[in-house]
Amino acid sequence: MTTVTDATTAASGEVTHAEASADLETVRLVNGLSCELPANSPLAKLLHSQRTWVGPDAKQRLAILRAAKSVAIVGASPNPARSSFFVGTYLQQSSDYRLYFVNPNATEILGQPAYPNLAALPEVPDIVVVFRRGSDIPSVVDDVVAVGAKTIWVQLGIWNQDAAYDGEAKGLTVVMDRCIKVEHARFHGGLHLLGFDTGQITSRKTLR
Repeated sequence: MTTVTDATTAASGEVTHAEASADLETVRLVNGLSCELPANSPLAKLLHSQRTWVGPDAKQRLAILRAAKSVAIVGASPNPARSSFFVGTYLQQSSDYRLYFVNPNATEILGQPAYPNLAALPEVPDIVVVFRRGSDIPSVVDDVVAVGAKTIWVQLGIWNQDAAYDGEAKGLTVVMDRCIKVEHARFHGGLHLLGFDTGQITSRKTLR
């Protein structure tokens, strides 16, 4: 943020209120309260790095997966080496979700058409799964809200808690830093609750 000062102030070295405010950053405390601190202070940096947002618990995530009928994957890739391709393959083969792939640079993924954005989908998805950088999540939140989807599911390893708070403030259910493939498999008996492979093989479709 740039603050314009007059020549007299600049020459005297005085700091205006606007200049001081420009260096402040709003940080969220563990108890959920917010306060303003100098952006370059050690405390501000520490608090900014700490995770204070808590998403839906296991029962709530199960309810999300049970209620959903359609899933869109933003950042889906046609590259078999990418995690989004692996997750898309799993959902395509092991769930009854209507599955949509969103990638403006692809025309087809896993035999299905790829869409340039969420607005181009033929329906509003129940869950929007996101494979994008953490810094991109705020814009994806805005896109999810704009199309009227209710749940944004940010994949494992991706974290932006400011976007999580913002999404909730805008009425979204937010799941973050969790793999939808792992969660779906866990609730279907393929994984122990701690995430280990149970070795159980079943064709039952109890929770889809």
